[in-house]
Amino acid sequence: MENEFNTSKNFVLLGIEEMERFKYLYCSLLLITYFFILMFSSTIIFVVVFDESLHEPMYTLIAILLLNGIFGSSCVFPKLITDLLLSSKEISHNGCFIQTFGVTLFAYFEISTFTIMAHDTYLAVGHPLRYPTLMTNSLALKLIMGSLIYNVILILPSSLLAARLPLCRSHISNIFCDNMAILILSCVDTSINKLYGAIIFVVDLIVMALLISHSYVRVFLICFKISKDAFKKAIHTLVTHLLNFSIFMIGVFFIFARYRLGTINLPVTYHILLSIITFIFPPLLTPVIYGIRMQTLKIKIIQLFKKGSSSKPENYRFVHEDHHFLGFYIQYFGILLMN
Repeated sequence: MENEFNTSKNFVLLGIEEMERFKYLYCSLLLITYFFILMFSSTIIFVVVFDESLHEPMYTLIAILLLNGIFGSSCVFPKLITDLLLSSKEISHNGCFIQTFGVTLFAYFEISTFTIMAHDTYLAVGHPLRYPTLMTNSLALKLIMGSLIYNVILILPSSLLAARLPLCRSHISNIFCDNMAILILSCVDTSINKLYGAIIFVVDLIVMALLISHSYVRVFLICFKISKDAFKKAIHTLVTHLLNFSIFMIGVFFIFARYRLGTINLPVTYHILLSIITFIFPPLLTPVIYGIRMQTLKIKIIQLFKKGSSSKPENYRFVHEDHHFLGFYIQYFGILLMN
């Protein structure tokens, strides 16, 4: 039985214990998933960064979105895989709060990036002649940096409030730390923490979702007033963005469901499933969808795949001449695109 106030230096992740029986199977699946997330996303990011013809706001935002996916999955996968291999179920207090901040920042920054992408799409379709002056690559990067700072400021108070709570227990019903899991362990009333968390989650989500919906509805309406070729291109881009946004929102739904069910005594397996989906499907599927559906991006990746093992493409400036490792995972992505 745990003390009235928990003095343990570590938290115990019960989800790791739940996965212990088939840990090598889970570890293999997680390792493969993480590898493909890194491979697919890194390939597109590399192409966008080093191909000057892709230095446009839309591709810059796609690269940022994929970079955030790598960040989010890296907050969870490396430690989870290591814990499974070493049969370790503990995480330090500092490590837990850092992980909590990381996974929360991933989710909030993701929807902020989608919001900027929606506005960029509206400007490109609604104001094609003025678009180069309305949205520049420099402006897109400034919006991204502003969004990142905004989200850090938004999330930091929640993490600091959670870190100050006296805890009566140390067992977390999950495979990684998050804010709700920590609040459940508290000995005192956590109404303020929950209220602040709910406000920033709901308000930020609603505001961003409304801005995204407003932009895409206007894009959809504009599509009926433009030429047939422009209509096809605009709809194709719109569907691509909406598809990725829908995948992310499914992940958000699972986060929200877990928050709502946080105080209910659910089996640990349910907590694992509700939590891990957000860090698997969006980071894994987003680069695949953009890599396949964005024709210009697809062509550039295929060109890099074809030339990567023999010579340096004309439009690329490599930092290092020896890029055999890069060619290794580009070939895998190229095979996927060409099928």
